[in-house]
Amino acid sequence: MKILQINKFLYPKGGDAISMLNTGRLLAERGHAVEYWGMRHPANPVYPHSECFVDEVDYHGRLTLRQTLRQSGQLLYSLEAKAKVEAMVRATKPDIVHLHNFAHQLSPSILPVFRKHRLPVVMTMHDFKLVCPVYTLLAGGHFCQQCRQGRYYRCTLNKCAKGSYAKSLLNTVEMYLHHRFLHLYDLIDIYISPSRFMQRTMQEMGFRGEIQYLPNFINLNLYPAPTPSEQRAFVYFGRLDEGKGLETLLAAAQDIPAPLKIIGDGPLREKLEQVARPHGRIRFLGYLQGEALRREIRESLAVIQPSELNENNPLSVLEAFALGRPVIGSNMGGIPELVKDGETGLVYPAKEAGELKQRMLRLQADPQSAAAMGKSARGLIEREFSEETYYRGLMKLYQQAISKYS
Repeated sequence: MKILQINKFLYPKGGDAISMLNTGRLLAERGHAVEYWGMRHPANPVYPHSECFVDEVDYHGRLTLRQTLRQSGQLLYSLEAKAKVEAMVRATKPDIVHLHNFAHQLSPSILPVFRKHRLPVVMTMHDFKLVCPVYTLLAGGHFCQQCRQGRYYRCTLNKCAKGSYAKSLLNTVEMYLHHRFLHLYDLIDIYISPSRFMQRTMQEMGFRGEIQYLPNFINLNLYPAPTPSEQRAFVYFGRLDEGKGLETLLAAAQDIPAPLKIIGDGPLREKLEQVARPHGRIRFLGYLQGEALRREIRESLAVIQPSELNENNPLSVLEAFALGRPVIGSNMGGIPELVKDGETGLVYPAKEAGELKQRMLRLQADPQSAAAMGKSARGLIEREFSEETYYRGLMKLYQQAISKYS
């Protein structure tokens, strides 16, 4: 089978891109032909047919008025993306299209191209963009469903897009255009939800598409059977950004005698380092990946996942579990589906530094309990999150999508 994988970013920039690249690797190892399409970027690997890729779109840099107007038009309906994906389809002739994150930089203008060529389409949902104009289902830091049943105008009323009426209005218009007037998302055959939380929440919000549950997976070849660790450090790894709960983590860790290692980079790093400087037990290790990252996780007592966002099926939790380490996680989104309290880790109320501190002290005082939870976590990965389990589920969904065109 020839599969066209689509994501706005084609290098490991975030969880969506990593998931897409892992899926492509798995399919290629199973004998399928895999093609990729998205934006050009200097960090991209060498891809065939890159002449069909879209020019990079950066919504975070300083723009002239002309550039702003041009990018706003691309966000609503990108004619460049539509023409380029048409060229890609003609060049590669895929059997099925697997979408990931394509909103804004690519836009759903690409979807009619696949229907024109009678191509089955599945989409893995990595966020809540299909029901929330600003992706997150958060307003003022709290869980929000005000746009339920297509009431997207509330995004503008609440200035959800970075506190800006103009940006919020643009996102509101985008949602009405794509969902109410053009019905572009009706052109996707099956939606894949990596978490039960996302599947349930999408349905509660009034999303009409067919949603099937299929969680992320771990390549256990990179995670050999874990060994006991005498280390007593806690580890956080991930992006250092708003919503990740890092201020809460630092507040909780101030009086913890165990070391805390913070792995990753992002816009909050300098601010967080200043806050942590008086506390010599908190170390910032910067961005690590591969074996260097796995070594730090293996040598920890537990991993902290303090997110204050509606996380989906976080790979950071799966990676910690694969290395036999329990996770202390917030009760946000799909985290409690993985972190079963007292079994594979401990759950605490998001934003509650005192509650997080209490759970850190509990594991520090009882490393045997932490080891037992880590063993259970590894077993969960082997049973439910292996490559083979994911591959069988994905092939079933591909065949279901293909059967709609037979």
